[in-house]
Amino acid sequence: MRVLVAGATGAVGRQLVPRLEATGHEVVGISRRGPRPVDVLDAEAVRRAVAGAAPDAVVHQLTDLGGVDGTANNRVRVEGTQNLVDAAREAGVRRIVAQSISWAYAPGDAPADESVPLDPTEELPRARIVAGVRALESAVAELPEAVVLRYGILYGPGTWYAPGGAVAAALAGDPGARFLGSTAADGSVGSFVHVGDAAEAAVRALEWPPGAYNVVDDEPAPGHAWLPVLAEALGVPAPGRTEGRVPWARGAVNARARALGWAPARPSWRTGFADQG
Repeated sequence: MRVLVAGATGAVGRQLVPRLEATGHEVVGISRRGPRPVDVLDAEAVRRAVAGAAPDAVVHQLTDLGGVDGTANNRVRVEGTQNLVDAAREAGVRRIVAQSISWAYAPGDAPADESVPLDPTEELPRARIVAGVRALESAVAELPEAVVLRYGILYGPGTWYAPGGAVAAALAGDPGARFLGSTAADGSVGSFVHVGDAAEAAVRALEWPPGAYNVVDDEPAPGHAWLPVLAEALGVPAPGRTEGRVPWARGAVNARARALGWAPARPSWRTGFADQG
């Protein structure tokens, strides 16, 4: 299969391209940087790139997180995704695999499966984040074979949670450390996934039935459980435990993806944080 990877130089993209090639796919990668620079917000440039690649499928791994700017990232989710979908449709592409997130679900007490609706909140800034996710998932659904991968919090090479990354700096007390996330050791539950496991899911998703899939490890956990383990792995101080819980921070379950044969090589952050290579 000829596969166009949009976001080929990102944290997941760098893991994904060699996996696709090893599986026998022919890969064309585009990104804002690298040998084939394309600005996803430039609709005509995206159209030319997709038409020139003539792919059988598109894998969307685009983000804009380098500047730690949620508004910029949301613009990629909304405008960039629509540009990519429009270009894919014009090129006759039926199948798209797109990166989404697993923490946009409505509040609840238990980890969410894919039947849980997205959060209807009107409270900012969360409403803006969820609106971006909703727009992304709605846009890719315009193609007849759309697979949405709702990734957990990404860790591993190239992420904020890697050794020497922004989270390590924040936990060490660096006032200039910037990332989109929390270091509150409270009861708010999150689900993680290593970038390699996320990439492996994207490879397999080229054959999955259309729909949404949580791509997370096997152990949703509250901040007061995972933060000390992460801090130890990063060699920085652990934050003190605090009370409370954000209602929408509930984690997610991966049963649907597992039923199709995907399984995380790092099934828990408990060992994965110390093995991020």
